[in-house]
Amino acid sequence: MTTPPLIETERLFIQPFTLNDAAFIVELVNTPSWLAYIGNRNITNLDDARNYLISGPLKSYAELGFGAWMVIHKETKQPLGMCGLFKRPYLEQPDLGFAFLPQHEGRGYANEAVQATLRYAQQHNINSLSAIVRPDNARSIRLLEKNGFVWQQKIKPENLAELQLYHYHPPAE
Repeated sequence: MTTPPLIETERLFIQPFTLNDAAFIVELVNTPSWLAYIGNRNITNLDDARNYLISGPLKSYAELGFGAWMVIHKETKQPLGMCGLFKRPYLEQPDLGFAFLPQHEGRGYANEAVQATLRYAQQHNINSLSAIVRPDNARSIRLLEKNGFVWQQKIKPENLAELQLYHYHPPAE
């Protein structure tokens, strides 16, 4: 691990992506669940992945101070997925997003990463978050609701499928 972790949990390191993570991006964005629930990004090689990183996460870090982060298993140092904060033009506030490789789903890693990302947002005075999810993505909906997200409404952003919009306010201390 060359980049120091931004967030550390019991089992995970969560850190900014670098251009060296292009091969992982190619793998992640071409998984069946990514294609079904997030959509085809037409990333089929390392150059495509580097361009995605430059125009997505790396640009977001520079402009907003947050973005999609890579989730890594502490012991094995294997990348498991991504979790982070996004700013979409059709949403008023940042939104939480996550995706994991199929072999790492169902082990609680996404929940652990989501909870850590919510704490990070609160520590950085991001006190209101959204999340968008396809209506047929039951696992992600359960994870959002388990972590305090509340359904708001259906939305249909231009050129996208219908999505469910969830909202999160951190619990009062």
